[in-house]
Amino acid sequence: MHRIHLDEGLAQLKQMLLTMGSCAEEALMNAMRALKQRDDILADQVEQTDTRMDQLEIDVDDLAITTLAHAPLASDLRLVMVAVKISHDLERVGDEATTIARRARKLNTEPPVQSNIELPRMAELATKMLRDALDAFVRGDAVKARGIVPRDKEVDSLHKGFLKQLERFMEERPDTIGRCLHLITISKSLERIADHATNIAEEVVYLYEGRDIRHSGKATVPANETQDSGR
Repeated sequence: MHRIHLDEGLAQLKQMLLTMGSCAEEALMNAMRALKQRDDILADQVEQTDTRMDQLEIDVDDLAITTLAHAPLASDLRLVMVAVKISHDLERVGDEATTIARRARKLNTEPPVQSNIELPRMAELATKMLRDALDAFVRGDAVKARGIVPRDKEVDSLHKGFLKQLERFMEERPDTIGRCLHLITISKSLERIADHATNIAEEVVYLYEGRDIRHSGKATVPANETQDSGR
């Protein structure tokens, strides 16, 4: 009976993370639509989704504590630890989506600035990274998770290029500085979302391989070279 309760708790943790992941993807999608379509209603929906994600994060933390009371084995303990960390990253994705939505709402009151062509591509990449990281978590695919980590560099590169583009644009059109600053904030939020997706991917590698690849440059180490490690 003890093991049954533990397994139920672990399964529920996984399901809650999937729900949070779905909410995070929805929030980001609606935030970018609010920006593109100049739609304040969509922006409001993002904040509502973020509120739900905040509560889900609390629920994950509470369930994790309850699950720990069942004295899980080492592998189960690792899952609980990773679940808590992933939920925190997903909650932060919701926060960044809300930032984008709020900036979009401000931009919707101003004439559009035709200098945001990089943003949809950044959002597409960040969303795909997030989706793939959660898929790797569900499938226990550490190899797929490792492949996500290097993709963060492309988002970083787009962000840096977009900043340079906006700097030139503001020099040529000082009247757009306020609007461009909103776009810079949006770009930074997208870059951070990609960072959170990377964090999740790294946690998936730790969960299934027992290897901590944060800051180590080991994202491409073959799975058959893994070894147990603690952190």
